[in-house]
Amino acid sequence: MKLKSARKHRRKGPASDARPSRPARPGRMPFPIVGIGASAGGLEALEQFLAHVPAGSGMAFVIVQHLDPTHKGIMPELLQRATVMKVIQVKDRTRVRPDCVYVIPPNKDMSILHGVLHLLEPAAPRGRRLPIDFFLRSLALDQQERSIGVILSGMGSDGTLGLRAIKEKAGVVLVQEPASAKFDSMPRSAMDAGLADIVAPVEELPGKIVAYLHRAPLMGRTEVALEHKTQSALEKAVILLRAHTGHDFSLYKRNTLYRRIERRMGIHQIHKMATYVHYLQENSQELDLLFKELLIGVTNFFRDPAAWEQLRTQAIPTLLANRSPGQALRAWVPGCSTGEEAYSLAIVFKEAIEQSKPKGNFALQIFATDLDRDAIDKARQGVFPANIAADVSPERLNRFFAKNEHGYQVRKEIRDLVIFAPQNLIMDPPFTKLDILSCRNLLIYLAPEVQKKLIPLFHYSLNPSGILVLGSAETIGGATDLFAPLGGKSRLYRRTESALPSEPVEFPSSFSAASPGAVEARPAPHPPSSLESLADQLVLQRYAPPAVLVNDKGDIFYISGRTGKYLEPPAGRANWNLFAMAREGLRYELAGAFQKALRQQQSVTLHGLKVGTIGGEQCVEVTLQRLEEAGPLQGLVMIVFTDMAPPLAAKAAVRASKPHAGIARVAELEQELQQVRAEARTTHEEMQTSQEELRSANEELQSTNEELQSTNEELTTSKEEMQSLNEELQTLNTELQAKVDELSRASNDMKNLLDSTDIATLFLDKELHVRRFTSQATSLFKLIPGDVGRPITDLVSNLNYPTLGDDVREVLRTLASTEKPVAARDGRWFTMRIMPYRTLDDRIDGVVITFGDITAAKTLETKLRTKQAGLEKRVGDQATQLARRNRGSEA
Repeated sequence: MKLKSARKHRRKGPASDARPSRPARPGRMPFPIVGIGASAGGLEALEQFLAHVPAGSGMAFVIVQHLDPTHKGIMPELLQRATVMKVIQVKDRTRVRPDCVYVIPPNKDMSILHGVLHLLEPAAPRGRRLPIDFFLRSLALDQQERSIGVILSGMGSDGTLGLRAIKEKAGVVLVQEPASAKFDSMPRSAMDAGLADIVAPVEELPGKIVAYLHRAPLMGRTEVALEHKTQSALEKAVILLRAHTGHDFSLYKRNTLYRRIERRMGIHQIHKMATYVHYLQENSQELDLLFKELLIGVTNFFRDPAAWEQLRTQAIPTLLANRSPGQALRAWVPGCSTGEEAYSLAIVFKEAIEQSKPKGNFALQIFATDLDRDAIDKARQGVFPANIAADVSPERLNRFFAKNEHGYQVRKEIRDLVIFAPQNLIMDPPFTKLDILSCRNLLIYLAPEVQKKLIPLFHYSLNPSGILVLGSAETIGGATDLFAPLGGKSRLYRRTESALPSEPVEFPSSFSAASPGAVEARPAPHPPSSLESLADQLVLQRYAPPAVLVNDKGDIFYISGRTGKYLEPPAGRANWNLFAMAREGLRYELAGAFQKALRQQQSVTLHGLKVGTIGGEQCVEVTLQRLEEAGPLQGLVMIVFTDMAPPLAAKAAVRASKPHAGIARVAELEQELQQVRAEARTTHEEMQTSQEELRSANEELQSTNEELQSTNEELTTSKEEMQSLNEELQTLNTELQAKVDELSRASNDMKNLLDSTDIATLFLDKELHVRRFTSQATSLFKLIPGDVGRPITDLVSNLNYPTLGDDVREVLRTLASTEKPVAARDGRWFTMRIMPYRTLDDRIDGVVITFGDITAAKTLETKLRTKQAGLEKRVGDQATQLARRNRGSEA
């Protein structure tokens, strides 16, 4: 009746109410496609959801539900009663259209490609199929950031992996409020994974989607320069994040920042960036949510299977073959999120060891790091939902995972191989001496200049022939001299030793801490990347003639222009020294002026030099300038050659008679002799100066040698102290490991003891918050692992016992145990015992509540009481009859 009235109300609604409900679609964006996953109890939730979708919404809804594969589906007929939209059971190659509802048929998997639905035969056996995950993943790939995923009532965890894919593509995720769901396993699985953007009762979800789509996205525009106010607001958001979390996101790609902030603005219905910044200032919780959003913690086991197969069959065996037995391999997984990537690497290593069967024992030590401390805590536990079966083969599940009530837990032998720790890749020091470095699907979110700095850093961190593993959308860029691909389509690279001199590696601490303005499309200008471009720029700015760039030894670094008239390579072995290449007439003069230019900061100019060339002589003016500007060219010397016209006197000498040629030759030789004498005098003065400098340097070296000897003695002492400290640490580590093993055994014993008693047990602290509970307690209270820390009075109970909280407080006050029978709503009876929780140091730290099942005893007691009442009634009747007979006989 409610559905019919809702439908009737929508039909009678005015057209003006329906028109604004159509989501705004800037430009020619495709209509929204909403993927909905539901299971047990999902029919009622789906009817309520569709009943509240506004008429003419312009959205298409694709429903995936767990259906019995042996029965014909009647879901379209049932849902048609709840909506005016057309409900269609999907056939192969069905094109999705707006204002329609599409329902998956039984015993099929469904995918979407370019807005067309395709049906596939299920690959997994019945009972292990995950149709919701399968469709939502394809929806994320097809619709990218426009994908919308909704999870309603259902059992299990199907849909969680699909929602991860949607979040990775910057789509939006909506989840039914668990309290309003008949079965809350699927909604809670999505929430526990941190994937839910919006959590609301099912009848409110359609309105939330419409409101989200109404806001015109910023990134819907073409890539143009932002308005000044918008850019300023974005910088303020980055500053607020840095102040709140200590992490600088200005080095992230601008598109990534915009897209993630835009999603949060859409969820809160905020249209201006400045308004959202104000909202961030007033809500620290939103800063935490935005921080989580920017981390993009989306991963799964054995992503890109071909890469893992190549790592198992080719890369790891090669590393093992080049290692001595007993040596440990070291690996680093930055950006590990919740640990799937690190555990996948550990599993592949175990399999590679078994396959290659190397001589001797090999160990693997994996360091897995991430910014998100919550993700690191989850990774350490190694507990994952049951739907990882979609990515992990049954053989690997059986061998490397243990089934528990939460899904699967990675076995201890694999967990012990991985060390998880929080770390900022672009700020903290890296791990070194690595054999494998797996940085997959992280670089794509960082700015190009950061990527260029990280690749050399990875090269520095790896051992020779170490393996670098990148994501399918990532490459090493121009660093082909640092890494060589292993072959195939996988992004696996081997570290190579570059024959060319490389630039010094920049460590994260020296990465330019870009200001928030660095996210702007107008980054601060960077110096040119090559020596050639720097030299060209300098020559073009200051000089036009030919020039060379040399160091303080005269070795030529760069040549600009045509210098053949002034320099020529000498015969024999190649020699690129300026003085060896200088032509006749330049060599001696150039040497003196060069030393003078090195000593003084001003330029030195040589006038009227005559250089011998093939065609005769050329008058040249040479200018030498030492470069003092800070930068890559500092300390180098620029030498510029300028052709000069011959003087008039020389022209007249050419016309003079030949008898005067001898006199001119004598004058020229005398001039050269004077130059040689001047050069010799200069050389003598330089030698004296050099001797004084060497004498001073020798005294300084002697002093330094004494200091080094003293330092060496201190280092020797420190080394002995470190060795002693290391031995103490090893002893302490052994003791701690023994304690951990004892604690693990005690924990296992306690778990088995509690399970074997079959008694529901509940541990509460002094504030009545749940501290721990056994699996039997879940039948009396609606308890899940996430309820640890919640007050017991806030949880739904199956007991007819409203005074539980008062009785617990009374026990805490009097420290006296209490015991009483309690009835459950399903007819069962329990003996409830409340006792104070005493620690080993005799301190009260809460209470322990146990529930023993006495239903059988209560049933027997009821039967006995009924039988006793019947017997008493029969005895009474017989006594009455006997009394009547006695009175009759007396009469």
